[in-house]
Amino acid sequence: MRDRLRRLASWETFLAVLTLAVILYAVLAVPNFATRFNLSQAAAGVSEKALIVLPMVLLIIAREIDLSVASILALSSVILGVMVQAGVPMPAAIPLVLLAGAALGAFNGVLVVRFGLPSLVVTLGTLAMFRGIGYIILGSASVNTFPDSFTDFGIDSVLGTPIPWTIVPFLVLAPIFAVVLQHTPAGRRIYVLGGNPATALYSGIRVARLRLGLFVLSGLVSSLAGIVFTARLANARANNAVGFELDIITVALLGGVSVFGGRGKLTGVLWALVLIAVIRNALGLSQIGGDAQGTIVGLLLIGALLLSNASKHLFERLRPRSTREIAR
Repeated sequence: MRDRLRRLASWETFLAVLTLAVILYAVLAVPNFATRFNLSQAAAGVSEKALIVLPMVLLIIAREIDLSVASILALSSVILGVMVQAGVPMPAAIPLVLLAGAALGAFNGVLVVRFGLPSLVVTLGTLAMFRGIGYIILGSASVNTFPDSFTDFGIDSVLGTPIPWTIVPFLVLAPIFAVVLQHTPAGRRIYVLGGNPATALYSGIRVARLRLGLFVLSGLVSSLAGIVFTARLANARANNAVGFELDIITVALLGGVSVFGGRGKLTGVLWALVLIAVIRNALGLSQIGGDAQGTIVGLLLIGALLLSNASKHLFERLRPRSTREIAR
């Protein structure tokens, strides 16, 4: 009975119920929310954040973090724009941008793994550095001319459905990330690394290579998000996606990923992603500005973390005394 209660009261279940309740409220009370056009735009607007949150979850579970993801997105957008402006064909430009993103992630990883620097400090520095490089390359100008096939990808939907093409890369990658994290040895190594780094090291896990690989993956996916962002807005500039990293980390933590590492599932993160996207969209339709939206999302995160902490204490009391003594 206690196991059933624990499953029903899991964080993922709570987020699912809360998200469905917010969607129901928006459908009934917010004008134009349930229209085909609005739902398509809402999905398109979250495409890049949805992509980047996937490697961010893996990093946080492994007790790392990457604050430079939005800057990698912006720099990747700039590199793509400059190459297209110089006449590089899109089939050649896109792989080069992805390679650049992986290199930027590797730069972060080397500083963290080889030099033993905290990832929070390293990526805080590269957050400014990568965006600064974008300004050095392009200045305050922007590139707005791209092939029609590329911009069509940014604005069209899949076969006449409300599903925008820009969300498709996320829909393809999300199941892959979920399977790798939950059902493969690599996923188990990530959990062990985050739960107890010393245990991971002495159990034979190649800790350095794993951590470096996670940063490379973060850079690679962030550059993919930069390509999607550029296609969606038909615009490449150095100030693209300013502040995205805060929303992405908020989604991960709201989704139940522990900031101390070793715990979290993509299921909860996906519910959190939908929840925040719906809240922001509903607030926007209600003529509530971005600053107020950020305040509401921040309060939601704080409240969710407090509720999560309270629920842990509740279930600790529900556990049999003998189990608690063993856990101690």
